[in-house]
Amino acid sequence: MKKTILLFLLIMIFYVVIGHVSAEKLIPDDAIRLRVIPNSDSHYDQEIKLKVRDLVQKEMYLLLKDTKGSKEARQKIVLELPNIEAKVKQLLITEQYPLGYQVDFGQHYFPEKQYKGVTYEAGNYESLLITLGKGEGSNWWCVLFPPLCLIEAEESTEVEYKSFVAELIEKFM
Repeated sequence: MKKTILLFLLIMIFYVVIGHVSAEKLIPDDAIRLRVIPNSDSHYDQEIKLKVRDLVQKEMYLLLKDTKGSKEARQKIVLELPNIEAKVKQLLITEQYPLGYQVDFGQHYFPEKQYKGVTYEAGNYESLLITLGKGEGSNWWCVLFPPLCLIEAEESTEVEYKSFVAELIEKFM
């Protein structure tokens, strides 16, 4: 009976915590984003966008993996910007991409986005923006810092997910 009551209380605590977390802002105000906008929605342009995304994500992971705050992340990105642009240029040359591109770091407009039931508000956000060609295609974006999208860029990421409730139950049983 005690175990049942304890389990019930833990489940209730879990739902209260989940409700509180979901009410909090998902992306902090001082976040730095990464956005890649392709020339168009053609299959070719979307493939190039994904190749640029993969390259820049990997570079940003290596650059920001030990960064302690948004100020430090911002400084690192600004210092590394010429190298990032050179690597994007080399990739586009290798891919024989015939259109221009632009790499910019600063405040950029992001349209509203719905993703997995969450609405991300439109607005101007600090970001590393890479525009390919006319920049009229469906974009891809994520949060560089805090590193909400950079874990994907690590080649051998091993993540162990544990349930908060399962750990509590295990601890008390």
